[in-house]
Amino acid sequence: MGGLSVRVLVTGTEGYLGSLLTPTLTARGDEVTGLDTGYYRSGWLCHSGGEQPRTLVKDVRHVTAEDLAGQDAVVHLAELSNDPIGDLIGDVTADINHHGTVRLARMAKAAGVERFVHMSSCSVYGVAAGVVDEDSPIDPQTAYARCKALVERDVGALADDSFSPTFLRNATAFGASPRMRFDIVLNNLAGLAWTTHRIAMTSDGTPWRPLVHGLDIAKAVRAVLDAPREAVHGQVLNVGSERNTCTVREVAEIVAAEFAGCDLAFGPPSADNRSYRVSFEKIRDVLPGYDADWDVAAGAAQLHRVFEAVALDDETFTGRGHTRLKQIEHLLKTGQVDERLFWTGTL
Repeated sequence: MGGLSVRVLVTGTEGYLGSLLTPTLTARGDEVTGLDTGYYRSGWLCHSGGEQPRTLVKDVRHVTAEDLAGQDAVVHLAELSNDPIGDLIGDVTADINHHGTVRLARMAKAAGVERFVHMSSCSVYGVAAGVVDEDSPIDPQTAYARCKALVERDVGALADDSFSPTFLRNATAFGASPRMRFDIVLNNLAGLAWTTHRIAMTSDGTPWRPLVHGLDIAKAVRAVLDAPREAVHGQVLNVGSERNTCTVREVAEIVAAEFAGCDLAFGPPSADNRSYRVSFEKIRDVLPGYDADWDVAAGAAQLHRVFEAVALDDETFTGRGHTRLKQIEHLLKTGQVDERLFWTGTL
C-alpha cells in the first residue's frame, strides 16, 4: 500500500500482540478498527498510554462481510493460543483457528478487502534438522501448529488479482505488553526469576527456539502493509532474527543473568523433541530494511523494568489473567462460555 495510511481491521486487539500492534499502526496514521470477543479482558498488566481503537465485540466466527466493508486490510491475530489449549479442546481450536480463519478470509474477500495478513507460526516446522526456511518441509506437532499450516494452505488458495494474503510465521514471542502473557518461554522464565529468584528447568534446555519481540512482530505487520502488493502477494515470511535463535538453556541463562541473585538449575532431557533453527533471510529480502530491533537480553531487561514498575507479585504472575489455559478453563468452569467457547450470556 505504498506507505500510505490505510483503513485496517485488526482482530484480537485485546490480546498480547494486538495491544502492541494497534499503537504501532495508529502512530503511522492508519485508521484502525479492532475486533475482539473479550476472553482475556481481565489480563491488563499495565497501561501503554496508547490510544485504543474502536472495537467490535464479536466472535471471529460471527464476522460478516458487512463488518469488514470499507477496510483496506485485515490483520488477523484472534486465534486460540497456545499448545496447552489445543490439547484441552483440539476440536474447538480447529473450529476457531482453522475454519474460523478461512471463513474470515472469505468474508474479507467478499467485502473487497485487498490485503489479509495472518499470524502464522514457526511452530509449523516442528522437529527439523539444520536450519529451515520458508521452502523447507513443515512438520507441525500440535493442534495449534497444524491449524497454522492448514490456514496457509486454504487461505493461500484464495489469492487472486483482488485479494492478497500474506502469512507471517512468527518466532516465539517475548517482551512486555499491556495485555501480558506469562505462558511463553522468556516471559515465564523472567517472571520466575523476579517472583521466586529461582529458575528450575524440568528439562536440559537443549532444544532450539527462534524468538522475536512482540514489537518486532508489529514492525513486520507494518512493513507488509507498506510494501507493494506484488512483493507480499501470497508470501510466507519467517519473522524474527538469527541472533535470537537460542537454545532454551541459553534463554534461561540470559534471564538469570539479568535478575541478580537468581538461582538456575536444569533437569534431564525432555520428551518434547520440538527443536528448530530458522532462517530469516527472506523477510529481509522481501521487506528491505526490516530487521529485529530487540534481542533476548534487551527483552529480559525490559521485563525487569516493567516488573519493578508494577511491583509484580506471585499472585499476578501465576494468576489466570496472564495465562491463556487458566483463563479459558475458568470461563468454561464458571459457565461464562459454552463448550464451543461461545459466550452464554447467562451471567
